[in-house]
Amino acid sequence: MKDKNPTTVGRRALLSNIGVAAVAGLAVSASQVSAQPAAQHADFQPARHNQDNWLDEMPGSHRVIVDSSSPVGGASALWYSNNILTAHEESYEGSAADYAMIVCFRHLSTPYGFDDGIWAKYGSLFDRAADPAPTENPMNTAGPSSGGHSIGSSVARGVQFAICGRATRRYAMAIASSTGVTADEAFAELAAGLIPNARMVPAGVVTVTRAQEHGYSLLYAE
Repeated sequence: MKDKNPTTVGRRALLSNIGVAAVAGLAVSASQVSAQPAAQHADFQPARHNQDNWLDEMPGSHRVIVDSSSPVGGASALWYSNNILTAHEESYEGSAADYAMIVCFRHLSTPYGFDDGIWAKYGSLFDRAADPAPTENPMNTAGPSSGGHSIGSSVARGVQFAICGRATRRYAMAIASSTGVTADEAFAELAAGLIPNARMVPAGVVTVTRAQEHGYSLLYAE
């Protein structure tokens, strides 16, 4: 029996996107950074780059980046980031504003970084198997997979989002091959349709590693 419930379908939206990922060249194993690096040598100072300045411009007395590279991981990333904020509020008498909190959507979780307008137009490409095709970002609705949190509720607490530019270009190539627009046109459209509090970064894997060089603790969501 086909599941016609739009929320259920939306939740399922990226779980079967291996088809479009394969077309887009994304169906290779992700390099998953799941642990902090060894302590740096006292005399080592990582180089700084202007593209990463925003990492130091975020206010907060604590810095965390939650990385995700899969649909399930993207939902978990919302859950984990909000759990950190809630625990800090409840057990440390703090506030969400104490945190520079970043969620990274890269590899197969990248489409979570696009708004409903993009999903309404390209949801069938993000999930070729869904019937009906998803027409909104699944993470715009709070549900059990994200611990009852949504993109909107996370934005309200100050969570920022880093969206992988390299993966976005791969999705743009898939859109171009299916619609007839150029890959550059598709990329420009995707980049203009990001969720609130989001920025396109050159590569999610670079941002995750650079964030650690800027003093962010890493948590990998899966």
